[in-house]
Amino acid sequence: MTELGEFLRARRAKLNPADFGLPGARRRVPGLRREELAQLAGISADYYTRLEQGRATNASPSILDALGRVLGLDADERAHLTRLAHPARGPVPQVKVRPALRWLLDSLENVPAFVLGRRMDLLAWNSLAGALLPDALAHGNLMRFMFLDPLARSLFSPWEECARENVAYLRLDAGHHPDDPALMALVGELSIKSADFRRWWAEHPVRRKAPGFKRVSHPMLGELEVATETMTLPDGAVLVTYTPEPGSPSADALRLLRTLSASSMTLGDAAGAQDRNSSTK
Repeated sequence: MTELGEFLRARRAKLNPADFGLPGARRRVPGLRREELAQLAGISADYYTRLEQGRATNASPSILDALGRVLGLDADERAHLTRLAHPARGPVPQVKVRPALRWLLDSLENVPAFVLGRRMDLLAWNSLAGALLPDALAHGNLMRFMFLDPLARSLFSPWEECARENVAYLRLDAGHHPDDPALMALVGELSIKSADFRRWWAEHPVRRKAPGFKRVSHPMLGELEVATETMTLPDGAVLVTYTPEPGSPSADALRLLRTLSASSMTLGDAAGAQDRNSSTK
């Protein structure tokens, strides 16, 4: 079965027959049957079956729109469906970190920032991100760190929410080049080594990275709360920033971390400095 077929089948299984006025009893599998979905979308059952089985190509925009409507897909998921129906061909473009982008990272002295490339490879980061996320950056790929390094479960809170978000983003990225050998190797590795990844990947979630808030637990500075912003760059890379609220304990902690990473302070000295800073508030 193709990526398109797997996506359609996974989303079809999530539909509740009762929502469409259909009987739900005596069904061997969850969700709608193929012929039911085809009828609701206004297409033939034979064509939908061939589409799901990878035996039909060049689905028209009107057919994809009808399927997206019945499946209840949002904008990101509809765009993903279109890409799967009309996959990109040719070599996978490589993302390069331009000098000006490195200058931008270095100019963000008080904000951890890093650049994600295809397959969620960590391509570049500033010194504060290096101090806050050294173990993640050492892996060179955010997904490998998230699912294969136990430290990730204590670094990001809540871990499952962050992990699921990254699975959905990797699925979105995979839709651009589903035949990418490096992507298939990464997915295969994570599927073998992580039951969580294997289960969530099979659900076919799709979501672009969006602004929000994240809690990061530093082993010395404790839990930090930051606002996350993601900016998609022209070549497809994503700039991610972790910004604390001005004047907050998290901002103070990141300022201390910056001082520590730029000096020869010991961990004990830094911990003492944080305690003194907290006592004055």
